[in-house]
Amino acid sequence: MEQEKTTLELIPKQQENWQNRPEWFFNRAHTDTYEQWYEGRYKRAEVWQKKVMEQLLVKDQRVKTLLEFGCGTTRFTRWWKEIGIEATGGDISPLMLSQAMHLFAGDLVMADSHHMPFKDHTFDALAFITTFEYYKDPVRVIQEAARVGKYGIAMGMMNRNSPKVVRRRVQELFGKNPFYLTATFYTPKMLTHIIHRALRGREYTIEWTCAGLPSWFPVQQWGVPYGDFFGLYVQFNDVE
Repeated sequence: MEQEKTTLELIPKQQENWQNRPEWFFNRAHTDTYEQWYEGRYKRAEVWQKKVMEQLLVKDQRVKTLLEFGCGTTRFTRWWKEIGIEATGGDISPLMLSQAMHLFAGDLVMADSHHMPFKDHTFDALAFITTFEYYKDPVRVIQEAARVGKYGIAMGMMNRNSPKVVRRRVQELFGKNPFYLTATFYTPKMLTHIIHRALRGREYTIEWTCAGLPSWFPVQQWGVPYGDFFGLYVQFNDVE
């Protein structure tokens, strides 16, 4: 009897969305073209985002392993090894992970970041790259990240202090941009307040820097809270 061949997909190709959820990362029309977006108009932004995250992470030489939650297609997850960090990816979207399985040779897990299926201090650090904006309970997520990540939490996200935020919201009114409908944009100051709420009793330091500035601007990265993207690192100082 001839056996039916199977493919490495978490859900069938013909299924266009997941559980009828409205978020773009549960819609195959968007997830299947996600990598193309990075290779096009977003390429320059990606270069600077990686520069920012590298500068923040390499300062904490204790970090050798990392769990990136909201890894998507593993665009950043594949990159961490270039700066000497072994990465694992986690995401709640089976559509995103169906792409990631073909692109990333490391470990992947499908799970909710509010309830990470890992023991305490499983990884040296946790990372969230342009995904923290979508979490319903950011305090809970940070607490989970602090439990699973021993030495620190790295965050890279879209900055509320950017003219592009206004443009995105206007586009949404005309049905042109579905990617940020459920997103909450933060500034470094807003995010720092949330971190302080989540990490009461812990000893840590916070460092951040902004990028995502126009190409004609005299600098492309600075310590002023303006720009389309900012990177932030929470370094825990109460662990050996």
